[in-house]
Amino acid sequence: MPSLPRIERTPDGRRLVADRVVGADADTVWTVLTDTEQWSEWGPSVSAVRSRDRYIEPGSRGEVQVAGGPWIPFEVETCEDYRWTWRVVDIPATGHAVTPLGDERSRVAFEIPLLAGGYAVVCRRALGRIASIAEDEELSTR
Repeated sequence: MPSLPRIERTPDGRRLVADRVVGADADTVWTVLTDTEQWSEWGPSVSAVRSRDRYIEPGSRGEVQVAGGPWIPFEVETCEDYRWTWRVVDIPATGHAVTPLGDERSRVAFEIPLLAGGYAVVCRRALGRIASIAEDEELSTR
């Protein structure tokens, strides 16, 4: 179950953080977060993605289709140590992070800019979807 969002200090400053413990190891969760072919499966606001890179890295670019509507450009700024950030329409957007917890569990988190606090509702829904996808993948590899 996701925790209630709270304000935390992140590498990008103070952000509203929504997180959840997932019954899958950090590598599995990280793969779900960085695989552009899976974004529409877990992201409630993402209908489709166009990118040259299936797995993002710093500098990856593309477009996301927002809720069946317009295509908007994105660029990944950072992507290392189980954390990635991006700019959407050249505006700093939500950060994504995974923390290994051991025992095949990890914490997945969204770092939401304070001015976009309403987006926490969408992120909490995404956390549940990420957990389901990662836990299913973890079970299928055992």
